[in-house]
Amino acid sequence: MTPPNHPDPLPPFSFAAFRAGARAMLPAQPGLIAFALVVGALAAQQGFSAIEALWMSAFVYAGMAQLITLQMWPADLTAAAAASLILVTTIVNLRFLLLSAAMRPWFGGLPSWQSYPMLTINTDAGYLVSMRYRAAGGNDFGFFLGGAMITWLIWVLATLPGYLLGAAIGAPQRFGFDVVMPAFFAAMLVPMWRGRSRALPWVVSGLVALAVDWLIDGYWFLIAGAIAGSIAGGLQHERE
Repeated sequence: MTPPNHPDPLPPFSFAAFRAGARAMLPAQPGLIAFALVVGALAAQQGFSAIEALWMSAFVYAGMAQLITLQMWPADLTAAAAASLILVTTIVNLRFLLLSAAMRPWFGGLPSWQSYPMLTINTDAGYLVSMRYRAAGGNDFGFFLGGAMITWLIWVLATLPGYLLGAAIGAPQRFGFDVVMPAFFAAMLVPMWRGRSRALPWVVSGLVALAVDWLIDGYWFLIAGAIAGSIAGGLQHERE
């Protein structure tokens, strides 16, 4: 029965699903580790201590935002510079509002003290894997939690060797590390293909992102593309 304070059904939790979620995320870890190595290397080049690099990965825990802010890191961290870094981090991570909203039908029945902390360790890869599990009929939130926790742990741990190798790596782009994550996410989208009729939101999102990137400096294309794709998907769903 559904508790009166929770109009949505309570999803179950089991350690079997927790372990299954952790295992499901293992194929994604090589790409994430490579990304964490780059972040650790950049942190070393910007003069961070090892503890500061690990702290950033553990508590900011936003790979793309960390990469961008480390590349923008000023020599003199003034209040204005700090504000600009916070703004960029916010813009890059606003997509997680949309991802979290998409998980509302699954986690809506959970009390806020359970659902909100889980969503703070959500990732793009974790979202894709978990929603594939959900689309296949899964409902145990242990699956999401297991995948999210193993990814967080590996991300933090992988930052350290990247930091230690930072001086030797030099410019990570020379090794092609900057294309690891785009290639990974493109590969993750393949199993989600549902035919050309369902591809309209993808096309709209991509075209809007390209147009905004051409017209406006910065990372607004991430938000514009996500919002445009979400609206297109919602309108398509209404027509169906």
